[in-house]
Amino acid sequence: MRVIVAALVALGLAGPLAAEGERAGDFDYYVLALSWSPNWCKLEGRAKGSPQCGGDARFGWVMHGLWPQYERGWPSYCRTPHREATRGETAAMADVMGSAGSAWHQWKKHGRCSGLAAPDYFAQARAAFESIARPEILRQLDRPVRLPATVVEEAFLEANPALFPDAITLTCRDGHIQEARICLTKDLEVRRCGADVIRDCTAKAVLEPID
Repeated sequence: MRVIVAALVALGLAGPLAAEGERAGDFDYYVLALSWSPNWCKLEGRAKGSPQCGGDARFGWVMHGLWPQYERGWPSYCRTPHREATRGETAAMADVMGSAGSAWHQWKKHGRCSGLAAPDYFAQARAAFESIARPEILRQLDRPVRLPATVVEEAFLEANPALFPDAITLTCRDGHIQEARICLTKDLEVRRCGADVIRDCTAKAVLEPID
C-alpha cells in the first residue's frame, strides 16, 4: 500500500488517501483533532441526541480523536492483536471526548491503528489532549461571532509557544469553524503536518457560544 501511495504521489495523482485494514502500528505521526463542541452540536449533535450536547455539559474544545497518520493519507480500521475497548474504558473518556460513543468510534476507526492496547491508546490520547492549551478566551463568547479562521489559529499559537503555523490547521464546515488539527510525533511533540493536512480554512466562519 505504501509503495502504491508513493508512486501516485510521484506522478502527482494522489489526493488524500485513506486505507482500511492496515497493520496496526504502521504510521508516521499523529493528528490531534479538536472539535468546537457548540458548533458540532448545532450542526448535527443535538439532532442525534448526543449527550455531548445536553444538560449541563458545557463543552468547549473536545477531542474528536488522536489519529495515526501517514506523511500522505492515513490508515483506518486496522488489524490489531489487542482486545476491543471496554465500555468502562470508553465511558472514562467522555470528559474529553464528549461521550462514550465517540470514544468507541475513535478506538474502532483510529485507535486500533496506533498499535497500542485500548487502555494505552486512551492514555496516549488524553496525554495529547492535555498537552495542548485550549484558548480560554473562546469560552467567554456570549453570542455567535463570525471571524476569520486564522484568528482562532492565532489564539492557539499564542496559548502554545511550541506550536507554529505549519503544525496546526483549522477546518470549517457549513460556514462554521469545525476543528483545530494539531500534528504531533509519536512521542507527542509538535511537528510539521503532512502536505495533505495543511489545508487551512481561509473563510470567515461562525463560532457558537457555549450554552
